[in-house]
Amino acid sequence: MEFDLQLAINCKEDDAYFRLYRWKPYCISLGANQPLESINLEKTKKDSVDVVQRPTGGRAILHAKEITYSVVLPLSLSLTPAEIYREINFALLQGLFLYDERLSDAELETQQPDFSSIYKEGKGVACFATSARSEIKYEGKKLIGSAQRKLGNIILQHGSILCGKYHRKMYEYLSGSEQEKFEVKDELEKKTIELETILNKPTDYDFLCESLKSGFENHFKIVFLNE
Repeated sequence: MEFDLQLAINCKEDDAYFRLYRWKPYCISLGANQPLESINLEKTKKDSVDVVQRPTGGRAILHAKEITYSVVLPLSLSLTPAEIYREINFALLQGLFLYDERLSDAELETQQPDFSSIYKEGKGVACFATSARSEIKYEGKKLIGSAQRKLGNIILQHGSILCGKYHRKMYEYLSGSEQEKFEVKDELEKKTIELETILNKPTDYDFLCESLKSGFENHFKIVFLNE
């Protein structure tokens, strides 16, 4: 994620970047303004789970059986940050459709929750406990979570594409009360869904990455150059 930040800092007006990656070891990333004290560092150390601070906003994500994406895009395209956020998610949707036609029911969230109130609640510590407007859901449950940051004239956007259920263990690494952990566990079980749950098959990560890349190329009418 530090590499993503450096891409954004050094991005020129005619440049844009799209990256896909996985994590080894598994890692918890905290939103840019989220306190490290919200995580039980003794537990993460015991389980060999890394902890990092994202340069983008949002709340904690357990990066495990998932794909993380990042987009660096200049505002010279005459799109607002909110429009860029939406268009990126439309591109991700196209990638999901290419990966498996059964994902054609995935859609964008149309409502915007009151995050200032949610973050005051115990369940607000986990990113996937709540969906923001234009995030991707399937049958009402969050499938891809995203966060954005504006650096001058450049947009940096990160997101997590849930593939397996391991992300639901996020509650185990919180430093709050047992009641707060239970609330997060309950929210993640009720409000999130993963590709393997929808499709009932293991994730083909290579094919998924190629599908997502093609989805971006089709939606934005571009061709990527590998670097």
